[in-house]
Amino acid sequence: MTGKADFTEAEWDTVVHGPTTAGMIVLTAQRGGTFRETFAITRAYLDARKQPGQSELVDEIVSAKPALDRTRYHSPEELKEAGLGHLSEAIELLGQKATSGEVDAYRAFVIEVAEDVANAHREHGVNVSDAEQAALGEVKAAIGSD
Repeated sequence: MTGKADFTEAEWDTVVHGPTTAGMIVLTAQRGGTFRETFAITRAYLDARKQPGQSELVDEIVSAKPALDRTRYHSPEELKEAGLGHLSEAIELLGQKATSGEVDAYRAFVIEVAEDVANAHREHGVNVSDAEQAALGEVKAAIGSD
């Protein structure tokens, strides 16, 4: 099993912030629903804790409170640009140190968090706005998911 001990502190920080960063990229893509969308991130972690065992790596990530560092980025644009880079970096790190199954489980969790955020609040009469859909596509591209 790959876990925190296999990474430097900076590497682990990159990996552990990936899911919440993906959620925040989607959250800031469209105005409105911030409270519900932030809660969706927390709910995704709680749901993952209730179903442990699919990936010990993801289990270790969700064992702590979601890493929401609101001071890390100073604007939605910076969050998007740097956040997508950090997501790619997290996947690269995992590719070097984790099994392919663990990388797939991590990708799936990142997407789950991002999609939960997108679906947390209806904007303009639709479940997922065009801006949120675009952000989801960028998150998926950054982590190498279809």
